[in-house]
Amino acid sequence: MSTPKANQPALTIPPAVQHARIHGLGSYRPERVVSNAEICENIDSSDEWIQQRTGIIERRFAAPDESIIDMSEAASLQAMKQAGVTADDIDFILFATISHPYQTPAAAPLLAIRLGITSPGALDLSAACAGYCYGISMANDMVRSGSAKYVLVVGVEKLSDYVDPHDRGSAFIFADGAGAAVVGPSDFPGIGPTLYGSDGDKWDNIVQKDSWLNLREAIENPESGLTPRWPYIEMKGQSVFRWAVFSIAPIAKKTLEASGVTPDQLDAFVPHQANMRISDAMVKAMKLPEDVPVARDIATTGNTSAASVPLAMHRMLQAGDAPSGGLALQIGFGAGLAYAAQVVVMP
Repeated sequence: MSTPKANQPALTIPPAVQHARIHGLGSYRPERVVSNAEICENIDSSDEWIQQRTGIIERRFAAPDESIIDMSEAASLQAMKQAGVTADDIDFILFATISHPYQTPAAAPLLAIRLGITSPGALDLSAACAGYCYGISMANDMVRSGSAKYVLVVGVEKLSDYVDPHDRGSAFIFADGAGAAVVGPSDFPGIGPTLYGSDGDKWDNIVQKDSWLNLREAIENPESGLTPRWPYIEMKGQSVFRWAVFSIAPIAKKTLEASGVTPDQLDAFVPHQANMRISDAMVKAMKLPEDVPVARDIATTGNTSAASVPLAMHRMLQAGDAPSGGLALQIGFGAGLAYAAQVVVMP
């Protein structure tokens, strides 16, 4: 093990801030409402079947010229306003998404330009439905270590660009939207320990069907025999359902234990809005008291992947279904298969 050289000066490090919390939340839902009936124009299904299997009544799709940067800007401005901070206060942007259409540059620095944030640290997170909760964990660590004072965490998707409208297994699930949170210093613990992990041997349960390299090969080399097709996202619904119920519910219980919180002390449960049946099964497995409000944003918003947790929590707070200052267990899980969960004090 190495040791400092003799007479070597000690490194100067920023003073640690003891605690962090979410100071503000914001959300954005596109204007276009897409009913189950419209989805069923392209697949052999019905409104009744979709509602029974997922709890989804309708979802939102962004306009063709509406980007994830556009949606994120709207959600971020709301979050910053509630937090009482300006662009000059933001030190870092964590941008969770899997639907940025460019390999580079990342979306985070582009959002910084829109918001007028000068020279922040900025990076994208690719953890699909768990991305926002990963971002909250990282922001908490940044603030507590003193490497940033205020961190903007964004979860956003435009999944309508990446879902095959003719795929009966996924066309009715995914949707578009954005959520954002401002994490900053606090005089009390506002974000509990994060439990995170992945189950990589099940990577093919939610997957981009084809590589971008395959698409290039098909276009540039017609003799290859490959069909030029957009690399849509596919999902094995039953496998994902079993994994979420039997593997993620125990993670939720362990997260409560790590935070020193019992189920009856929660003021809200905000699971990733993957499927209403998954949420119900998790509630049952956790033995959550009936009086604890459960986010059910999926009914009218669909599955927005990285955006689903902040969208759902913001709606609960706006509707008065959850109290400001109350404790919420939030958990994201999905492609990877990755997951992350923490108990937070709601702004």
